[in-house]
Amino acid sequence: MAVEYLHHGHVTPIVHCDLKPANVLLDEDMVAHVGDFGISKVLSISKSMAYTETLGTLGYIAPEYGSEGIVSASGDVYSYGIMLMEILTKRRPTDEEIFNENLDLRKWIIQSFSGSMMDVVDVNLFSEDEQITSKSEICIASMIELGLDCTKERAESKVTMKEVVKRLNKIKNTFLET
Repeated sequence: MAVEYLHHGHVTPIVHCDLKPANVLLDEDMVAHVGDFGISKVLSISKSMAYTETLGTLGYIAPEYGSEGIVSASGDVYSYGIMLMEILTKRRPTDEEIFNENLDLRKWIIQSFSGSMMDVVDVNLFSEDEQITSKSEICIASMIELGLDCTKERAESKVTMKEVVKRLNKIKNTFLET
């Protein structure tokens, strides 16, 4: 919700430009807070993107940001999607296995699963005693799908942070239904 607020809560959007796990801090209630705005950009009212030579962190940089220096809200969406997939798979975007095969985390997920998204999910997400229900699988698959939608190659194909928050709330509500 913090990134949604940065993108959509002001007349002038703010783009973080370096979303990664080290810049997301958890408080005592496990509520996430975005930190380190050292290379963030304020986009002018008339422009939805800017250009920069300042780069973020390898593995979390959107393709258009890294190759062309284009800064836009969709770059933060990409980074968020990478973080979401990293949490669910326990794979960093720069893991040797992924990097050496000339893949990114998105392509690795697509190549690795063989019918169930649970094939790529970190086994430690669920305790040994915990029964993985069809509801849990649906929620995990929905989050992986959201991560994939956030990391589409073309900026205009990515979802917005408003859509991300809306979908996460829907996933949460599905999971909490009894």
